[in-house]
Amino acid sequence: MDLVLSLHGRVAFALVLYYTFVGLWGIVAGIRDRAPSASFRGAIAIATVGAVAQGVLGLLVLVFRGGPSEALHILYGLALVVAMPLAVSLVHDRTPRGQSIALGLAALFTAGLAIRGITTA
Repeated sequence: MDLVLSLHGRVAFALVLYYTFVGLWGIVAGIRDRAPSASFRGAIAIATVGAVAQGVLGLLVLVFRGGPSEALHILYGLALVVAMPLAVSLVHDRTPRGQSIALGLAALFTAGLAIRGITTA
């Protein structure tokens, strides 16, 4: 079970880096007045799948080792899974440039959620 706990921590760190990269990508695309590309939307989908995998690892840790020291950690984990799909569903009415910037900011926000999740573990 220590392996799962270690993976949970490493995936969290990877998610912070990945969401930060995706966020900067979206902001740069918006500054260049570009709509979210298929590659960018695919990166968001990959990040969401990573967040779900992180949640599954977290559930395994919860079941076999017990809960985190702060229950708020679980709330950050749930928010991490929901944040990007919610952002994607809310930006459809924006201009293409606005979509890129909004999704970039949402990805940076989600990276912040991952950081907060790490600090409350």
